[in-house]
Amino acid sequence: MSDKIKLAQGAGGALMDELIKEKILKYFGKDQKNEVPLSMLDDAAVVDDIVFSTDSHTVQPLIFPGGDLGSISVCGTVNDVSVLGAKPLALSAGFIIEEGLSVETFEHIVKSMSKYAKIAGVPIVTGDTKVVEKGAIQEFMINTSGIGKRTQLLEDNISVVKEYRSFKNRWLLDSNLVKGDKIILSGNISEHGIALLSFREGYGFETAIKSDVAPINSLMERSLGIGGVVSAKDPTRGGLANTVNELSEKSKIGLIIEEEEIPIPVGVRSACDMLGIDALEIGNEGKVVLGVVEEKAEEVLKILRKHPLGKNAAIIGEATSSVKGVVLDTTIGGKRILHKPLGDPVPRIC
Repeated sequence: MSDKIKLAQGAGGALMDELIKEKILKYFGKDQKNEVPLSMLDDAAVVDDIVFSTDSHTVQPLIFPGGDLGSISVCGTVNDVSVLGAKPLALSAGFIIEEGLSVETFEHIVKSMSKYAKIAGVPIVTGDTKVVEKGAIQEFMINTSGIGKRTQLLEDNISVVKEYRSFKNRWLLDSNLVKGDKIILSGNISEHGIALLSFREGYGFETAIKSDVAPINSLMERSLGIGGVVSAKDPTRGGLANTVNELSEKSKIGLIIEEEEIPIPVGVRSACDMLGIDALEIGNEGKVVLGVVEEKAEEVLKILRKHPLGKNAAIIGEATSSVKGVVLDTTIGGKRILHKPLGDPVPRIC
C-alpha cells in the first residue's frame, strides 16, 4: 500500500521540506542554469534578471479578522518577490471556484485583491477562472504569480554591504549570512495565525488580534535605501522558527536569537499559552526577517520603525560561529535549540 500525502506536508517546516526535496526537486530541480534556480528554494527564482514567484492560497474561513483569501493571495506573492530585493511589477491571478460559492463572498474577495494590489502598486494583469463541481475543492482557491525586476536601489544596497565585507551574490538570498550579521524582525509575530484560528474555532481572541496581512515592498525599499541588507525572508508557514532555521541552514552559520527581543503581543502570548502552541512557529503575512551587516543594523532598524508596518521592529539576534543551527537565548536565562517545526501548528492559514 502506497504512502499518502499528509496535511502537515503542506504546512511549512521539516515535513514539507522533506516532501519538496525528495519528491519534487529530483524531477524539477536538475540542470537549471538560472542565477537563482528552483533548487535553492528561495522565495522566488531569477531568470535573466527577472524575479519570478508563484503561490497557491487556500484558507478557512475565507474571510477573517484583518484579512481574507484575496488579501493573502496578493500580499503573499508581492512579498515573495520583494524579499529577493526586486521591485514587483505585475501579478497574475488564477481562480478555482467550487460550485455553490456565494457570489457576494466571491466579489468581496476579488474586491480585496484589487484593494491590496493598489496599496502595493502592483497591478493584476492576467488570470484564469475555473468553476469545479461541489466537493472537488474547499470553496475557493487562488493562485497568484508575480514578476519583478532588479533596480538601482538593490545595486546601491549591495555597494554598502561591500564597504564592510565581501559579498558575491547579486540578490538577497537565504544563503548570504556570515558571522556578525544582525537579524532584524520588522514587527509583532503570530497575529495572523492566532486571529484566523480564533475566528475559525470561536475562541474570542479575534476581538483584540487581527491578521497582519500586508504588502512589504515599501518596507523593503526603505531598508534597501539605507543599505547593508544581505538577506530577507517573510516568516509565513512555520513562522519565525522555520524562517531563522532556513537562513541558518542555507548560510551554513549558527544563529543566536534573543527571545526577550522578539515582539509578541500580550494577546498572542495569552492565546498561545491557553492553546499550548509556540508563537515562534505560527505563520505571519505582513512581516519580514532581515539579515543586515552589523555596521548598518541600527540605521536599518531606525528607518523600519518610521514605517507603519515596522513600528515594533527589533534586532532579535546575530549570526555566529559559536553555535550550530539556531539557539534561543530564553527570557529565563537559559538556552535551548530552536528547531525547525514539523509543520505550522495552525493549519490552513494561507
